[in-house]
Amino acid sequence: MAKAKPPFGAIHRHGFVRVAAASPVASTGDIAFNVDQALALAREADARGVDLAVFPELNLSSYAVDDLFLQDAFLDEVERGIARLAAESADLKTVLVLGAPLRRNGRLYNCGLALARGRILGVVPKSFLPNYREYYEKRWFASGADLSGLEIEVAGQTVSFGVDLVFAAEDLADFVFHIEICEDFWAPQPPSGAGALAGALILTNLSASNITIGKADERKLLCAAQASRCLAAYVFSASGPGESTTDLAWDGQGSIYELGELLAETGRFEWEPELAVADIDVQRLRLERMRNGTFNDNARAAGHPETRFRRIGFAHEPAFAEIGFERQLRRFPYVPNRPDQLDHDCYEAFNIQVQGLARRFKATSGTHLVIGVSGGLDSTHALIVAAKAGDDLGLPRSTILGYTMPGFATGEETKANAWALMKALGVEAGEIDIKPAARQMLADMDHPFAKGEPVYDVTFENVQAGLRTDYLFRLANHHGGFVIGTGDLSEIALGWSTYGVGDQMSHYGVNAGVPKTLIQYLIRWAIKTGQFDEATNEVLQAILDTKISPELIPADGQNGMQSTEDRIGPYELHDFFLFHILRHGQPPSKVAFMAHDAWKDAKEGLWPFDYPEGLKRQYDLATIRKWLEVFLFRFFQISQFKRSAIPNSPKVSAGGALSPRGDWRAPSDGNAEPWLEELKRAFEG
Repeated sequence: MAKAKPPFGAIHRHGFVRVAAASPVASTGDIAFNVDQALALAREADARGVDLAVFPELNLSSYAVDDLFLQDAFLDEVERGIARLAAESADLKTVLVLGAPLRRNGRLYNCGLALARGRILGVVPKSFLPNYREYYEKRWFASGADLSGLEIEVAGQTVSFGVDLVFAAEDLADFVFHIEICEDFWAPQPPSGAGALAGALILTNLSASNITIGKADERKLLCAAQASRCLAAYVFSASGPGESTTDLAWDGQGSIYELGELLAETGRFEWEPELAVADIDVQRLRLERMRNGTFNDNARAAGHPETRFRRIGFAHEPAFAEIGFERQLRRFPYVPNRPDQLDHDCYEAFNIQVQGLARRFKATSGTHLVIGVSGGLDSTHALIVAAKAGDDLGLPRSTILGYTMPGFATGEETKANAWALMKALGVEAGEIDIKPAARQMLADMDHPFAKGEPVYDVTFENVQAGLRTDYLFRLANHHGGFVIGTGDLSEIALGWSTYGVGDQMSHYGVNAGVPKTLIQYLIRWAIKTGQFDEATNEVLQAILDTKISPELIPADGQNGMQSTEDRIGPYELHDFFLFHILRHGQPPSKVAFMAHDAWKDAKEGLWPFDYPEGLKRQYDLATIRKWLEVFLFRFFQISQFKRSAIPNSPKVSAGGALSPRGDWRAPSDGNAEPWLEELKRAFEG
């Protein structure tokens, strides 16, 4: 009998592992109390579907007990506590990473031990023992640095011992973790670096770092840096209140990072135990390492640590059930949610575009910048970038020649916005009615529209789009300038442009690295930060409030104005798809799962700061699947030939660019079937 496929909403099906940073209430050497605390949080973690829970350094013994570490009675009690904890956690699914002092061969080691379903998987000794300022660890402990290939007896179990251990689930892909302890990650070369190079995707740190002013920020910096540098997740848990305050204090800071991004953290100075829980995208981490050659080069330069590490396998037995999703996904992955970060990113994006255009203009012998201004988002943003570039170069705004070119479906509102914007910015403005030329071309082609028939096919559309670009190039010839491209990253991804003598072509594609969702926010940022005067701001706001349309097909009595999003889908969804597929190579079914979580309820989750209430939308899974299929077909099968021939443009977002000379290289005659089939199997197979 075939095994039933896990439900679509199960996180383990989509490459996630749920982790927790545990902050128990500590004690001053009360081992029974500490074991009880660990068991209570372990049971809570199990109830919440946590796969891996990380506890503080020496949490089973307490950290600040000084010479009690050298008492056999005390250490015997620690081992009895471990045995009780193993027995009483045997029915829990959560893998526990715990801290304890353990004896071996006449030495005492500060250790982290991994415990799964009652089985001690292995023990990792601390490598770097602080013995400066308030620290005296070398008084009690031996360093475990360089110890490998050994075993240790713990609570009646003989297990692997050494700094050469990584732990890997045998039945959950990419659930591979490493253990280091406190001071280890303050070292110039933390042991977790080697663990990551050996294959660990989740790095854990058991810490008893005492708190002083500013130290919490230092820990965050180190966690974020190690997660980013190692292309990994980093789970950090520090001792909290309850430890001896004879000379030190403790805040119980716990945090979870993924590729430098903070996913979850505990409170600090809390008297109640707490779990910080987050779902780590381990598949994303593995994919990131695949595309980052430097990571492999570093492994080679380090002598391939995987050849020296022992991989300790264990049966995790995940339920593959729907247990919710402990992760905040950004609806707009190209747009930050925090106001300070949004301002910072918009400032950088805008100035990348301005500098790119200014540098290109200086490199030419031209005297003018030529741009078509439709009154839509893309040409609006390209025009204000051009205005700033001219300002930076000390050029009059009359250097910019803006043209509105109404066609058969041009709306009065967008045309009025185009004129108002050019007037407000003080550029040289003109208008060329393309309808006579379009009629002549359609007549020359014997197109039905020329005979009075309402045939609005792709030829009808592209005659208009092509004429506009043709005029712009000839105007650039005539006035000694070059054409500014207005197409954005989202349109390039979907191939939503007219190839050749059309909006796919320009002399410089200033918007080509910016997705449409970010363009909207860049314009809002320009208004909010006063980049232009109040008259310009009013026009910019009016343009933001206008429906997105190519305005190529006339409205009739039954249909309203042609809408781009009605035809190819919401750009906000397409930008979500693009980010996760282009930047991370995620499979379509997982992208659908994440998109549904992010967009299923407009009242829940994160929206960019100050996002207009009237624009907040939500989508069900069927709608997401429908537009994802459109995206996959357009992106992988029919649009690459346009991207293979696009003009130069500046890369703007770390989310990726589509220039064939930059991030993305693909065959122009590709096929979307592998992606469409993966999505189909996920829903129907």
